[in-house]
Amino acid sequence: MFRDRIIDALRDPLRPAVSVEFFPPKDAGTADTLLRTARALQPLGIDFASITYGAGGTSRDTTLSYGGALVEMGFPLVGHLTCVGHSRDELRALIRQYDEAGFSGILALRGDPPKGQAVFTPHPDGFSHAEELVGLISGSLSKRFAVGVAGFPEMHPEAVDEQSDIRFLAQKVAAGADFITTQLFLDNADYFRFVELARVAGVGVPILPGIMPVLSLKQARNFCGFCKARIPEVLVSELEACGPDEEAQRKVGVIWAVNQIRELIARGAPGYHLYILNRAESAQEVLAALRS
Repeated sequence: MFRDRIIDALRDPLRPAVSVEFFPPKDAGTADTLLRTARALQPLGIDFASITYGAGGTSRDTTLSYGGALVEMGFPLVGHLTCVGHSRDELRALIRQYDEAGFSGILALRGDPPKGQAVFTPHPDGFSHAEELVGLISGSLSKRFAVGVAGFPEMHPEAVDEQSDIRFLAQKVAAGADFITTQLFLDNADYFRFVELARVAGVGVPILPGIMPVLSLKQARNFCGFCKARIPEVLVSELEACGPDEEAQRKVGVIWAVNQIRELIARGAPGYHLYILNRAESAQEVLAALRS
């Protein structure tokens, strides 16, 4: 079962697991980019891929259709699924559709409020927390999916404090999660502290660090602003030293990501998850550098 391939890869002590994340395309042009990127990365030792899911199911159809295309290419696939805007029956139906499409795992998320809404409001017959979705997935098709949840090395933006954030993480794992994939971070110290706190709280599942090769300072500020992630001043200085040359900035981002991953693996991370923004070039360079 591909589910077992995901879990085995995350628990292999001899080789770091490698995953990449795609987002559903919005039009034919971006669809071609996704498929070209997937074909380029396929032979490079990717253990599994994931595909995101829009707030309120806004990308439901493309998540399923292009997720199915990734499955046909041979990727064990983790589909994101959120609670936003869905009743329990709708979520059960989506879980069945993921199974029918050949998905191997689900990343269970509460999800962000839809655009234009500042506060998350659950469906009247839905869920308020990701841990409830984890329980539904595990109960609906027990052992058919590798179940993942999100972790936040710099704390979830809505968390009251660090302790409560870790407590919620532990509850998600106790509900049946097999692994944790973290939000992106650019300072490894944040990941190591997060892992230490999680282990103290009794979280024993693999915690896969999320790494984004920065494309430019502008892109990093936009993306990290959305995710509430911090950009180290050293990285800002290196990117600024490139001036307006975005290719030079992209190269800086690749080197930064490679150095992050090397330290993470050396200090016990089970692998790494690349936020590739549906682009192949930086991911290819990162993978090549790590295997040289």
